[in-house]
Amino acid sequence: MACILSVESSAKTGSVAVSVGGKLVWNREHSEFISHSSVLGVFISEAIRFIQSNQIRLDAVAVSEGPGSYTGLRIGVSLSKGLCYGLDIPLIAIPTLKIMASHFSPSTSYLCPMIDARRMEVYTALYDGNLNEIKPVRSINIDADSFRDLQDNNHREIIFFGSGTDKCKKIIPSSNVVFVDDIYPKASNMIEEAEKAFVKNEFVDVAYFEPFYLKEFQATVPKNKVFQT
Repeated sequence: MACILSVESSAKTGSVAVSVGGKLVWNREHSEFISHSSVLGVFISEAIRFIQSNQIRLDAVAVSEGPGSYTGLRIGVSLSKGLCYGLDIPLIAIPTLKIMASHFSPSTSYLCPMIDARRMEVYTALYDGNLNEIKPVRSINIDADSFRDLQDNNHREIIFFGSGTDKCKKIIPSSNVVFVDDIYPKASNMIEEAEKAFVKNEFVDVAYFEPFYLKEFQATVPKNKVFQT
């Protein structure tokens, strides 16, 4: 049975989980009020101590690959790659939106996770209830016609969830649509997909793997920043 350590850092919350044979055996999460750089390393150290104290061999690390927070993804990927280098174990990358959809799978509904981007933009994808990809990960600007094809041509319920849904509730027609609040990516929802990838030897190159940002990072200056010349 494989022991996999999963790291999720794409959103305001961050988490680390340990699974053995596809079962959760250890889990830590932090709130949006604490930075990933302050706690994820601590969580990983605690997870390693748990693994060692139970005389378990760590077989792989799984990391949320994005899209999501530029800084958060870099922290999670850097920590995961460092662990893989140090222990000479493989790295598994799991799409962040699929991690979110795992919360509802299996389901008879279509699953549409959304991550808030900028203004009316969201990062989204569409999965069936078994996490098969119907529409790939993409960035879109939300309007009343964004999902019209699904609503007009299919009677199946569509579940919208994630940080981007607030932009949609007053715009997307409510026909065969359900909005669910407080769904965010977390390490404990990575376990099943990580186990599948491990069994199939679906690993990424530790040296060259980079987070999937979907679009280039854009630095901004805080409005209250005062420059002195």
